[in-house]
Amino acid sequence: MPKKQLSLLFLAIFSVSLYFLLPLFDHTPEHEAELPPVIQEDTVVISKPEPTRLYGMIIDSMVVIEDKVKRNQNISEILTAHNVSHEAIFKLANVSRGVFDVRKIVANRKYTLICQPDSVKTVKAFVYEHNPTEYVVFHLQDTISVEKKQKEIEIIEKGISGIIESNLAMTMSELGLSPQLTNDFVDVFAWQIDFFRLQKGDRFKLIYEDHLVEGQSIGTGRIKSIYFEHFGNGFYAFHYDQGDGIDYFDEDGKSLRKALLKYPLDFTRISSRYSGNRFHPVQKRWKAHRGTDFAAPKGTPIRSVGDGIVLEARYGKYNGNYVKIKHNSTYTTQYLHMSKIKKGIRPGVKVKQEDVIGYVGSTGLARGNHLCYRFWKNGVQIDALKVELPPSAPIADENRIEFEGKRDHMMAQLEAISFQEDDETVLASIK
Repeated sequence: MPKKQLSLLFLAIFSVSLYFLLPLFDHTPEHEAELPPVIQEDTVVISKPEPTRLYGMIIDSMVVIEDKVKRNQNISEILTAHNVSHEAIFKLANVSRGVFDVRKIVANRKYTLICQPDSVKTVKAFVYEHNPTEYVVFHLQDTISVEKKQKEIEIIEKGISGIIESNLAMTMSELGLSPQLTNDFVDVFAWQIDFFRLQKGDRFKLIYEDHLVEGQSIGTGRIKSIYFEHFGNGFYAFHYDQGDGIDYFDEDGKSLRKALLKYPLDFTRISSRYSGNRFHPVQKRWKAHRGTDFAAPKGTPIRSVGDGIVLEARYGKYNGNYVKIKHNSTYTTQYLHMSKIKKGIRPGVKVKQEDVIGYVGSTGLARGNHLCYRFWKNGVQIDALKVELPPSAPIADENRIEFEGKRDHMMAQLEAISFQEDDETVLASIK
């Protein structure tokens, strides 16, 4: 057979053999070959819900009981009524020493019981709200323990305006502002404005901090800025810290504070002014009155108007309980008719500005509770409300740019407030 024909025959046999042998070498399972094409779908991730917490504890599936302490009720009565054993209560009272005295639980304060969802509602924890910002957790399961915690306080800025009809205190009260805010307001402008001689139509704009816990106001914080219009003249006050505490400055950066406070007690009323000739209500005769009388309820704290050293602290036939303080080589002050002198106030003791030195009363030659406040300059008695004192330090050169930036921001906030008594605006949340 010719060589060419032999090659063709060999090629034909190889091709036929390969056709029948290839399936034997294919190891792909039949069922894989028959699988339908995979269609990729979007994956949905289901997030696990956050657990519900109360006072820092997870209360999902727990029984929560809220109530208020009844009159004359104590912690033992409350817990016994919820099946807590006397042994556990005794141990809890011992463990709480140094953290919170359980005898200080008082009526009308809120408490919460966190209980297991069993048939007797086994108490897991007892929570007592000591005040609007603090609460005490008494843990009653596993290890008995006690801890005092603080609620989160949110500080927001609020702006409000008012127009005076009779006096500042009444106007601010009608606006729903606290007496403490009124006192702070007066302290800021004490040396610029005589708040006992305001006129109808004087008006103000005020930006202050309000402290909130769980959305409810628990009190006001510091004043941020004020615009006060008195007899048609405008007065500004802006708060700023130069590194040694908050002070208040006018628009030019001059301090509004003085070396001594204007008033020795919180804002009240003057019942008698300094006079060279006044009819004495007790002695029933005309004589000089070398002081300023501030009428106030018995027990009202009296504060030192400045740093100084106590010269006298005793009882006198006419002065009653009184304290005399030397502030420096120029100024001396005296506080008469106290119901009592504060413990620890005695000659030689150093006091700081605003330290409480005693309490309003009517001891000595006095009728009615009041403070007689006397003032000496270079050894001569003068009218405390008319004395001119040197101001505190103005804005330092290195703080000037920062102060002016903050001043401009606060001034713009004040200008945005209209003179409407019911116009109160939340300006910003601080934290």
